[in-house]
Amino acid sequence: MTIRIGTRGSKLALWQANHIKDLIESISPHWVELVVVKTKGDKILDSPLAKIGGKGLFVKEIEEALLEGRVDMAVHSMKDVPADLPPGLEIGAIPQREEPWDLLVVKERDYLEKLPSEAQVGTSSLRRQAQLLARRPDLKIQSLRGNLDTRYRKLKEGTLDAIVVALAGVKRLRINSLPSRVLTPQECLPAIGQGALAVEVREGDWQEILGSIHHPSTALEVGAERAFLKCIGGSCQVPVAALGITDGNTLTLQGLIASPNGKEIFRGQKKGPLHEAKTIGIHLAQELLAQGGGRIIQQVLGL
Repeated sequence: MTIRIGTRGSKLALWQANHIKDLIESISPHWVELVVVKTKGDKILDSPLAKIGGKGLFVKEIEEALLEGRVDMAVHSMKDVPADLPPGLEIGAIPQREEPWDLLVVKERDYLEKLPSEAQVGTSSLRRQAQLLARRPDLKIQSLRGNLDTRYRKLKEGTLDAIVVALAGVKRLRINSLPSRVLTPQECLPAIGQGALAVEVREGDWQEILGSIHHPSTALEVGAERAFLKCIGGSCQVPVAALGITDGNTLTLQGLIASPNGKEIFRGQKKGPLHEAKTIGIHLAQELLAQGGGRIIQQVLGL
């Protein structure tokens, strides 16, 4: 029997889908076929994500194909998956996560330690923008869309001094053509779900197969992060970040809500037992909202 996996057509998306394909074929008798689906996020490349809809832009059309039976599974970058899924769909598996950090990539090696005054930095993420400006208000943030190859090319050939991208994608595609440095969580806390993959299915489908590629620790970490996002009412118009890390029977969650210009940042951390992962996410979100994050969200969304 053939399992059809829906995926976007970028190099990174295809790598991710092929990774799941290889995992499934290694533990089951099924063949796997990739079905490329073009999403709204792939079609509109000249506008910042926050202005054209944010989360869901890279998954909606694939979810429609799943609901209509044109594909049997979908593979997404977890950070692209909205906090609420369409009725009838569920996350069937979350494989082991790649490193979740952000990566500063520079044109000149000398810039790794300190970017020059008023350096031009490219990123498509309000989360990255806010945290960069909080540390360096002089930076000139430029909107940067497109796949990783495109972003690297724009840095090499254009006026940008640096870009910030996800380390996971760079490692998966083995891109190492320019000097780079991993950003610490204090410098740039990652996006919710960054580095993790989500295998989405119709409710109840493929449980036996997907149970074999599911990574419980990653699922707990991501579950706490997504509970944090859902409690906040996650929107790409508001810079938010969270990172869960399991250690033995304990989960530690860091979270952040910021103003887009980086002038206000509310950051916190909570720890607790693994079985309370989602509760930890909710409680941290409530704390940051009460500290002032709720006011930022109202201001940004015009509520």
